[in-house]
Amino acid sequence: MRQDAAPPESPVRSERPDSSARKSLLASAVGYGVDGFDNLMIGFALVAISGSLGLTTTQAGSLATVTLVGAVLGGVGFGIAADYFGRVRILTWSIITFAIFTGLTAIAQDYGQLVVFRFLAGLGLGGEFGVGMALAAEAWPAARRAQATSWVGVGGQIGPLLGVLVAGPVLAVWGWRVLFVIGALPALLAFTIRRTLHEPEKFVESQAARRDSERRFPLRLLVADRRTAVVSLAVLVMCSIQTFGYYGIMTWLPTYLAQKVGFSVSKSGVWTAVTIAGMAIGMVVFGKLADRIGRRRSFWIFQAGAIVSVLVYVQLSTPTPLLLGGAVLGVFVNGMLGGYGALMAELYPTAARATAQNVLFNLGRAIGGLAPIIFALIAQNHGLGTAIAMLAILYALDMVVVLLIPERRGAELT
Repeated sequence: MRQDAAPPESPVRSERPDSSARKSLLASAVGYGVDGFDNLMIGFALVAISGSLGLTTTQAGSLATVTLVGAVLGGVGFGIAADYFGRVRILTWSIITFAIFTGLTAIAQDYGQLVVFRFLAGLGLGGEFGVGMALAAEAWPAARRAQATSWVGVGGQIGPLLGVLVAGPVLAVWGWRVLFVIGALPALLAFTIRRTLHEPEKFVESQAARRDSERRFPLRLLVADRRTAVVSLAVLVMCSIQTFGYYGIMTWLPTYLAQKVGFSVSKSGVWTAVTIAGMAIGMVVFGKLADRIGRRRSFWIFQAGAIVSVLVYVQLSTPTPLLLGGAVLGVFVNGMLGGYGALMAELYPTAARATAQNVLFNLGRAIGGLAPIIFALIAQNHGLGTAIAMLAILYALDMVVVLLIPERRGAELT
């Protein structure tokens, strides 16, 4: 890993992305959007699936966990494969894997089949974040790299919003099986990606160089030396906190609003959608800021904003402030997400870039996936407001961890 830093004040050469870069960004954003759509879809469908197949509450809840386990394993496997065989090729196969087994979920006849299909669909989901981030980071100019990866993150927010619009009506009219048939449509996207995109020049150059030198296993490059291992650990902690805050808030926000001001589930959904919109806005702002003043300063600003916003939000008690506060909360709590794509792209060489993105993010997602349970345990004795407020401690830790990561704004990828 190169440790030299481009100072935040140094000028970054302005470049405009070409059509290939734009297509790569769009494909990566839509691919990550599939992840968000699936999370929303399974949440909406659980009640209907349970009633249709006679699942217990524990069995129904385990489907989301099984998908998450598959995503973590798939993230590792597809990340390594993308560093060997190409970003476009492996992004295509990750989407196809997800689409096939999501479609097969529609014909599941019992709990065992559901577990198998959801696990295998999760494998595909796990590949989409990191591979897409690596593709966008390598295809776009260095001066706009954080903006590009932030737009990939925005795609992940559009997915759930589309899910809100699609899942309810489809379930009401046709049932949960048709919903999963619709979830298989991204397979068409995969064929479009494979036909219209080519590998980034940086990856092609790296492959040519590796034919003339020793090929090292990508996972080893994440801990190539002591300093690299420390940076990898720091990134893992940041990814864990990022996803912990996201899963905790998005899982319990409707319940919190119902308890706080008596909102119905449908009305809480509107407030939740506003929070998601705030997240998307935050990502766009973060990307522009990170390309202008640097990654470290931008993370500090948003982490500080997250601390203030969660502490203020739990003090609100009337609808309009909660609506506006939810949007601000979304801006700072999840606005940083897209920045991880640029951050990790600049910290690791091309030979391990997709591996780093997928392994570190998905391991962080596995840790962050514990948030709903931990929130519930805290809420039992202290209330959901306290659980949300305690996120401030994690974001404060995040601000310290950023010090371990070198500033690489605008650096050419190695």
